[in-house]
Amino acid sequence: MVRHGVLLFAVALLTAETASAQQLGAKVMGGLGIDAGTQGPPGLYIIDRFIEFTVVNVRGRDGAVVPVPGLDAFARANALGVAYTFVPRGGPLITVAGSIPWARVSLESDEPLLSVDRFGLADIFVQPIRAGWRHPRYDAVTSYSFFAPTGKFEPRGGAGVGRGYWTHQLSAGGALYLDTTRARRASALVSYETNTRKRDIDITRGNMLQIQGGAGTTIYKVVVVGVAGYALWQVSDDRGADLPPAVANVRTRAYGLGPEIDFVIPRLRLRGEFRYEWDFGVRARPQGRVFAGGLTYRAWSPGASP
Repeated sequence: MVRHGVLLFAVALLTAETASAQQLGAKVMGGLGIDAGTQGPPGLYIIDRFIEFTVVNVRGRDGAVVPVPGLDAFARANALGVAYTFVPRGGPLITVAGSIPWARVSLESDEPLLSVDRFGLADIFVQPIRAGWRHPRYDAVTSYSFFAPTGKFEPRGGAGVGRGYWTHQLSAGGALYLDTTRARRASALVSYETNTRKRDIDITRGNMLQIQGGAGTTIYKVVVVGVAGYALWQVSDDRGADLPPAVANVRTRAYGLGPEIDFVIPRLRLRGEFRYEWDFGVRARPQGRVFAGGLTYRAWSPGASP
């Protein structure tokens, strides 16, 4: 029964929301990388982001593996979004952004016997404001975002493509460049998120603190190679009368690291990014591998030809 409760809690954590130069949120670990703390130039951007998390095992509250015979689980999501960056007179760069994601969550196990496969609209992302400062040797950014519970949520089933609650996220970060060409850099974005009570069930997820970022160098002027990483800590307990006893007073934690490669096609005004990261130091959540990336099309920029 304890194993069943832990596994259902882990399934709930599989719910995939999306993330990522112009970004679409910072909720999923591995969704951001080398340019996490950078600020893009003014313009209108069309963005597509995808992420896949493949579960290797489930870790308990002490970090030990929870045996789950026949475990086969993954979460995938793809989001289409838009971001607009402009410069008000005398002010910093301002970005507003939003995205609509579609997700699939799948889990099978032999003991306990479970088979879950959900697909559909996930929780939408809205960033009402992101302020940034862009200089030859450094960038700085800060933002407020929220994730709205638009995805299908199953309060008692333990799985779904939506989480059933609002998440509010405050972020701040920056990037450092070794020279004025901005070819070699390191960046990071720190985010703090708070969650409201889940819909139709008395459970409230604890607050989360996370860091995402990386370091890389530009080669041949159009390719960036480097390393991306992340860290996640739950900083307050889950609470509520419907919280399963098996996961009471449990706080999740995870770290990740892996390679990243990005590319730019200036003539097409297109940028791509791809990263593959491995979890380690995981506690009270699924442990696995993250494959993430996407494309950004700069549809318009100030002074561009019609």
